[in-house]
Amino acid sequence: MSIIGYGGDNFGRFESSISNMFDDFFRDLNTVRRTGGLTTRGNRLSKPWVPPLDVHETDSEYIVNAELPGVNKEQINVDVRENALVISGETKQDQKYKEGNTHIQERRYGSFSRAISLPQNAKSDEITAKFEQGVLEVKIPKGEAPGSKKINVQ
Repeated sequence: MSIIGYGGDNFGRFESSISNMFDDFFRDLNTVRRTGGLTTRGNRLSKPWVPPLDVHETDSEYIVNAELPGVNKEQINVDVRENALVISGETKQDQKYKEGNTHIQERRYGSFSRAISLPQNAKSDEITAKFEQGVLEVKIPKGEAPGSKKINVQ
């Protein structure tokens, strides 16, 4: 997403830096950061899974919805690390299936992780999270971008 602008050379450089900031933010939304390694479940190996996300922006906040079917609230971690929102956790297979043979297994078990970069204007100390019916909703309030200042014209 780039901003198309008009004006003098200085305005063009400012506009270019703003466009790059938005481009980086939206590119990072599509970048998946995974925890490395494989987890052991019985005698099978499974890769970590990545929950799908929706990200919506309003005038006052960013809203991230992560789809986590079959996960309990206690199994979810939401952290801010290195200017990134990290959603992670682990689901375990029900022990009632420990004995016998499983013929079809399509549900996901094991660790999951998803991280997206936060924009510079995110108020990371005011982030809230709510989990209902398999969907985690994280609200990230907006503030002023660091180093930005409104100049009044006289």
